[in-house]
Amino acid sequence: MTTLHSVDQASAFRSLGPDAILNTIERAGHRCDGRLQALASYENRVYLVGRVEQPSLVAKFYRPHRWTTDQILEEHHFCAELLDADLPVIVPLADEHGDTVIEDGPYRFSLYAQTVGRPPSFDDPDHRRLLGRFAARMHNVGALTSFRDRPTVDVDTHGHAAMHRLVRCPQVPPDLLVALDSAGAAATECVEAAFEQCVYRPLRIHGDLHAGNILWTNDGPAVLDFDDCGTGPACADLWMFLSGDRDYEEQALADIVEGYEQFRPFPVAEVGLIEPLRTLRVLRHAAWIAERWEDPAFPLAFGQFAEPRYWQDLILTLKEQISAMQDPPLAVNL
Repeated sequence: MTTLHSVDQASAFRSLGPDAILNTIERAGHRCDGRLQALASYENRVYLVGRVEQPSLVAKFYRPHRWTTDQILEEHHFCAELLDADLPVIVPLADEHGDTVIEDGPYRFSLYAQTVGRPPSFDDPDHRRLLGRFAARMHNVGALTSFRDRPTVDVDTHGHAAMHRLVRCPQVPPDLLVALDSAGAAATECVEAAFEQCVYRPLRIHGDLHAGNILWTNDGPAVLDFDDCGTGPACADLWMFLSGDRDYEEQALADIVEGYEQFRPFPVAEVGLIEPLRTLRVLRHAAWIAERWEDPAFPLAFGQFAEPRYWQDLILTLKEQISAMQDPPLAVNL
């Protein structure tokens, strides 16, 4: 049921402007100097905020109704565990009461220290080995206990649910609906078969470990944005480092495995999940745009979503993924 309070939250989030941002952060105890820069983010609203005689902060305003406060706090607790284990993760700052999620009227937000870095180079073997080491250390912490409220990476939550949303999407051209439904059903069937055949131990993972969530500093990687952390296979945090032809991917995987094995046995059985996980991301991304289409930022950023070419390309991508999932897994030499 939609309540007046939920409508107010959604409206406030969509109309979030400079005055509201600065006033909210000032009420949280920070003297702002008026500098405000929007950072790349569609799911939440993220800003670099200047402060008087102090370093700038990054403010993340959470989209209403996506995560509960308990889910966000569970993410923050995971980040704190990783930091306590000396992993280079960017964690939210606690206020004077020890809270990392601040509520002010219709807004929920968290504040972070600004961290400067550059994107990693997935073409650099040294970067790949360091990222493998980081992932293994993170997974060692992730395996210590379980999430209670965070989602699970599997074919139901990322595959079937996504297809259910897509085939009901009004942007799908009617003449492509049958082809989309067919390609999506075949793709999710392949994903389901791969997950059923793979024996793995689910653990707490980052869930969205792509180049945009890694800052490369003089000390190596600093990882941010655990917004999609959840429970899933370890390879869900590794496959996004791999993109290219088979020879390239196998060499990149060899470097990742070399780094990973320094801290944790590499889950060889999960290599067969790389293409299924890639397929789930394709479906989930398309469904995410569909779910957020009423947000004015999304038609501006993803205008092609309303064009037939987008859906033709999606159907082709799903067919290519079906073929990729039928190929032998990448070779791993330990």
